[in-house]
Amino acid sequence: MRSITVVGASLAGLSTVRALRTEGFDGDIVVVGEERHVPYDRPPLSKEFLRGDVGADALMLSDTEEYEELQAQWLLGERAVRLDTAARTVTLAGGREVRTDGIVVATGATPRTLPGTDGMAGVHTLRTLDDAQALRAELLDGLPRVVVIGAGFIGAEVASTAHRLGLDVTVVEALDVPLERQLGREMGLVCSSLHTDHGVRLLCGTGVAGFAGQGRVTGVQLEDGRLLPADIVVVGVGVRPATGWLAGSGVTVDDGVVCDAGCATSVPGVVAVGDVARCPHPFTGRHARIEHWSNATEQAKTAARTLLSGASAQPPLTAPHFWSDQYRVRIQLAGHVVPGAEPEVVEGDVDSRSFAAVYRHEGAAVAVLSMNQPKLFNRLRRTLTAPSAVPASLP
Repeated sequence: MRSITVVGASLAGLSTVRALRTEGFDGDIVVVGEERHVPYDRPPLSKEFLRGDVGADALMLSDTEEYEELQAQWLLGERAVRLDTAARTVTLAGGREVRTDGIVVATGATPRTLPGTDGMAGVHTLRTLDDAQALRAELLDGLPRVVVIGAGFIGAEVASTAHRLGLDVTVVEALDVPLERQLGREMGLVCSSLHTDHGVRLLCGTGVAGFAGQGRVTGVQLEDGRLLPADIVVVGVGVRPATGWLAGSGVTVDDGVVCDAGCATSVPGVVAVGDVARCPHPFTGRHARIEHWSNATEQAKTAARTLLSGASAQPPLTAPHFWSDQYRVRIQLAGHVVPGAEPEVVEGDVDSRSFAAVYRHEGAAVAVLSMNQPKLFNRLRRTLTAPSAVPASLP
């Protein structure tokens, strides 16, 4: 293997380039990125960057010196539209073909949208730096009424940021309990109560029926008949893996690129990493996409070893973990909250919004959740037990 093409100039893509060089690969590396930006850090987009506290330069994941050391060719502002695994070519939107021996799929995901919002000013999704720049311009312009649709972690962070900017914020969530799927009912209620703690309206158990406004949004019509006045609407209802360009390639796709535990796909010489990769996780026992910052960096190392060796590499048996900053509170979760797992507060108390809780299932600690307890969280997450083992092969 003398050439490798990484499709996706993201954290996962950059991390894979780093891992390939660390593993000793000295061949040609081409990175194709649909965005015009070099790889940047996404978590601050909904927080520090959105508030205007930092600029785009502060988000960059590398510098000129490292890019020179990595010796990769970066094709930015170029979208991959086709993968021919027989000819080993990646076709770009402009017609150019990149010939390659190995392929890394790191195209990530795109935000889901809602019907009736196409071309309507004032309605935003938040995934890219360009998305964040457009939303920030409106938030800092002082438009007072913000409606956030979706009380997941991204929606909650945007609501927190808008609140800190002094805006009037309402969060709409279709589920009765936000974050119940990720945290369980009890802790979902605790985390979502941060909104009401700070005077942000949280409307649960109702969906969105449509939008008011001609050309620019003026309101959000709920399924229960209420009309919420809105100057800015942020839609945070999840993402879709960016796999359309793989149609006809022979790479198996099912809610992401289907991989084995070593990130190998159904086609030899093709691996996938990051938000687009649907892999069995050795800790959780689930064959799923994991949209965590830490997962993208860890997975890249496994994928690089798999691609260079030709055999599926063994991933580390570490608990997945992530964090979310909301209303000056850091929420951290590690492990997997399996059905039936019960949380037990082991330090602090939920009312103070400073605590650590361990989820137990069949006597084993399978997950830990904390608010404003980073040191204890890091200690507890190293004690977690994997709820089940997973096979290394494709499903």
